[in-house]
Amino acid sequence: MKAARAKTPRRPALKKPSSPSLKDPVGVYCRVRPLSWPDQECCIEVINETTVQIHPPEGYRIFRNGEYRETQYSFKEVFGTLVVQKELFDVVAKPLVEDLIHGKNGLLFTYGVTGSGKTHTMTGSPGDGGLLPRCLDMIFNSIGPFQAKRFVFKLDDKNGVDVQCKVDALLERQKRDAVPVPKTPSGKRQVDPEFADMINVQDHCKVEEVDEDNVYSVFVSYIEIYNNYIYDLLEEAPFEPIKPKWNNCNTPVRNGDFIPPQSKILREDQNHNMYVTGCTEVEVKSAEEAFEVFWRGQKKRHIANTQLNRESSRSHSVYIIKLAQAPLDADGDNVLQEKEQITLSQLSLVDLAGSERTNRTKAEGNRLREASNINQSLMTLRTCIEVLRENQMYGTNKMVPYRDSKLTHLFKNYFDGEGKVRMIVCVNPKAEDYEESLQVMRFAEMTQEVEVARPVDRPLCGLTPGRRLRNQAFREELSRRLEMRGGPINGETEEQSVSEMFSQNFPPLPSCELLDVNDDQTLPKLIEVLEKRHKLRQMLSEEFAKNVLAFKTMLQEFDSSVISKENYIQGKLSEKEKTISGQKMELERLEKKIKTLEFKIDILEKTALIYEEDKRNLQQELESKSQKLQRQASDKRRLEARLQGMMAETTMKWEKECERRVAAKQLEMQNKLWVKDEKLKQLKAIVTEPKNEKPERPSRERDREKPVQRSVSPPPVPGDVFKTRGGGQAVQFTEIETLKQESPTGRKRRSSPSNADPPEGAADSEWTDVETRCSVAVEMRAGSALGPGYQHHAQPKRRKP
Repeated sequence: MKAARAKTPRRPALKKPSSPSLKDPVGVYCRVRPLSWPDQECCIEVINETTVQIHPPEGYRIFRNGEYRETQYSFKEVFGTLVVQKELFDVVAKPLVEDLIHGKNGLLFTYGVTGSGKTHTMTGSPGDGGLLPRCLDMIFNSIGPFQAKRFVFKLDDKNGVDVQCKVDALLERQKRDAVPVPKTPSGKRQVDPEFADMINVQDHCKVEEVDEDNVYSVFVSYIEIYNNYIYDLLEEAPFEPIKPKWNNCNTPVRNGDFIPPQSKILREDQNHNMYVTGCTEVEVKSAEEAFEVFWRGQKKRHIANTQLNRESSRSHSVYIIKLAQAPLDADGDNVLQEKEQITLSQLSLVDLAGSERTNRTKAEGNRLREASNINQSLMTLRTCIEVLRENQMYGTNKMVPYRDSKLTHLFKNYFDGEGKVRMIVCVNPKAEDYEESLQVMRFAEMTQEVEVARPVDRPLCGLTPGRRLRNQAFREELSRRLEMRGGPINGETEEQSVSEMFSQNFPPLPSCELLDVNDDQTLPKLIEVLEKRHKLRQMLSEEFAKNVLAFKTMLQEFDSSVISKENYIQGKLSEKEKTISGQKMELERLEKKIKTLEFKIDILEKTALIYEEDKRNLQQELESKSQKLQRQASDKRRLEARLQGMMAETTMKWEKECERRVAAKQLEMQNKLWVKDEKLKQLKAIVTEPKNEKPERPSRERDREKPVQRSVSPPPVPGDVFKTRGGGQAVQFTEIETLKQESPTGRKRRSSPSNADPPEGAADSEWTDVETRCSVAVEMRAGSALGPGYQHHAQPKRRKP
């Protein structure tokens, strides 16, 4: 074991059983309180015995987005508005009381929003007791005849219990009676009418299977957790006027000031269970006494008036019921003094403070601080539940933050497998609590997934069962036999009957005084009386001898009957032992089978974990690849759209460019045709002129004064207008006009004297001169017709003679 602990120091690792049959889920129940007014808007509806449906109220922001969400939540059982307290107790709390009497722990707490009915569910109202008084009534109805006397069980300051002998218990009772302190009321005294109706339970519910060979004692304590501090509500803090009290500012407290109680500390006992040190634990002997102790502490609990509740609980209250039990000895008379045989179980009834939003309660100052501490402790409880759920579902080993809050630190044993856990979710169906109720439902749904290890049964003491009944039957039979034979029933009656017999049957002694010497009557009378007394003594001795003989005979008969009964019981016990041995063998076989199945289950769980890990990895890989494919597809679509846009843009651009070029080419061809037409017209005009006339030199001024008419050219095609990205416009010209002039080729004009005869080939030279002049004239006219921008690139220059 030491080596195993050295390898795995975690404490939960010692609690190996991971089989589903050895764990129980947290039992979560839902109770819906009725609406305050019949016409009030409702947002929660009970669907069936295990399901409720919550829907947003009218005007909620989900409606503004056009959405309407109806959410259903499932519980172990749902209690509607018409359910009575007894039905709730029979389903939820009664199994916990049975476990308490059988030596197992239990935790029951109410959870919900402020004003949802948590305190009413736990405490009740006049005429209709809640879960707490019904639990007390069931406990004392079950163990009433088997309770031990006060101070037989004594609790120590380390969460343990001891058994005292009869003498020590008697001394303790005498000390208690001698000290003038206010005693807790006994069951015979009149109950306080303030809470008498709450504990007047007429059900008389009790546990069927109670170990009658044990003696029981009940101890109760009542604490509250306020602002994350633990206070004892049963602590009596006497005020000492001589010794001054000091406050937090190191100044003495004035008379009449309130002295706040000291907060308590949480500790861990030898069994790793948490307990409150220095907490007052009162031994009670009846349900009325136990509830009066609760009521006394209830008056000290922190409550306040808020916008949501007139008496809102500002702290978490915990009412702890401890049940100590120990077996009787073999004779069935006294309690065994062995501490190992003592069983101490407890039932914790917790009334949690309501979660609330400060913007609704309008809390300020101390109320705001209280609300923040309440919400923080409830958030820590939620976090612990989430971590437990994650560790159990995914096999992780995260640390559960129990120590972040006193509430979770106190009850961490229950979640580690020290008892059953039950939670009652109280909800108010009014529309104003929709958001808070939604959060409560989500937390309850998550809590149901947490599993708590099942507590083990307490070991048997090993003594013969039925000891108390046999001892009681022996005493009754003995008293009956003695009564039938006329003998004494006990020592006191025997002494009384013997003294009465002597006083009644013996004659009185006469006077023994001799006043005269001649008195002859006194002595004979005395002798006669003494003889009668002697005869009666002999008769009584003979009767006594007969009675002794008869008693011996009766004892022998009783011994023989006892021997026969013992033989019969021994025979029955041997049969039972054979049956038990057979059952033990069967249990061993089943345990071996269970171990084998647990081993197989462990292997299957490990295999399932491996498969789940592979599945998660493959799913992640599949998701990554699918995301990659989606990205590639989106990139491809984006690229296709971009290319299509570029292609359309390029196509449009080239179409416009082609149109522009075609238009420019058409214009150029039209200009060329026009130039050729003009040349032909000029040539025709020159050719048709008379030959004797001297050609005149073209003049620019004359051309300007008399412009030459020409054929109308086609109008230019207007340019294209495009919108730019900046919001402006751009013009693209599609027509370009280019004018070129080539130098005339041919012979130059030669000058000759006018009187000289023309040389050979005069006709050719004349024709050449005419041709040259025509070409020059045509070019000049064409230039003047084209405008001033036209350039004569090849016009010949005249040389000076």
